[in-house]
Amino acid sequence: RGSLTMIRNVIACVLLGLPTIAFAAGGGGHVEHVDADISNEASVQRGAKYFVNYCLGCHSAQYVRYNRLAVDLELTEDQLVENLMFTGERPHDTMENAIPATDSANWFGRTPPDLSLTARARGDDWVYSFLKSFYVDPSKPTGVNNLVLEGASMPHVLWELQGIQKAVYRTDLDAQGSPHEVFDHFELVQPGTMTPEQFDVMAQDLTTFLTYISEPAQLKRRSLGIKVILFLVVLFLFSFLYKKELWKDVH
Repeated sequence: RGSLTMIRNVIACVLLGLPTIAFAAGGGGHVEHVDADISNEASVQRGAKYFVNYCLGCHSAQYVRYNRLAVDLELTEDQLVENLMFTGERPHDTMENAIPATDSANWFGRTPPDLSLTARARGDDWVYSFLKSFYVDPSKPTGVNNLVLEGASMPHVLWELQGIQKAVYRTDLDAQGSPHEVFDHFELVQPGTMTPEQFDVMAQDLTTFLTYISEPAQLKRRSLGIKVILFLVVLFLFSFLYKKELWKDVH
């Protein structure tokens, strides 16, 4: 069932941004903040499910191995094979996409990028916002555009979940008094299978997963870093007291 969904979508995953405040029609501006908590195992698991169903058809995560996911997400090998391994043959395989690079380049104009390090390079707010910022644009081959990545060749792979929305602009005056169009808000044209609130949670889960795969060891690194800092603090205190003891007769 998961592989059918992935093949049917045959597209890329999502990553970039939508502005919370108004910005010019050309894209850019501020993005929404998201709390991508990779210590939330349930959120990472849900994000992994969305990734393999909606992203792995075209995008790879070549620096991540399936068996590493199983260990970090506390999944059995059977759960891994049944729910996540739609492109690999062995648990130690990396997460390669399902479409040959030559085919995807012909379909989309370029080979969809690997997503292993996207969240680390762009930031989780950027990834989360991009998932929510597709809008109808009949002038584009895919029929959609993105406020953050203007002219993106990627189709809106999550349209069934989010629905179809259009960007609504207003006219503002710049510092010189010249009128220009500024993004105001999105308007839902066709509802999806999720409510806006449910889609926000889905986008957060997918962002959390992409944040996790960008550095799977970051939780252990942070934990180790805190221990090292505490050790250095204690070492400094003992060293300071020892120094005072050695020099007390000199003073």
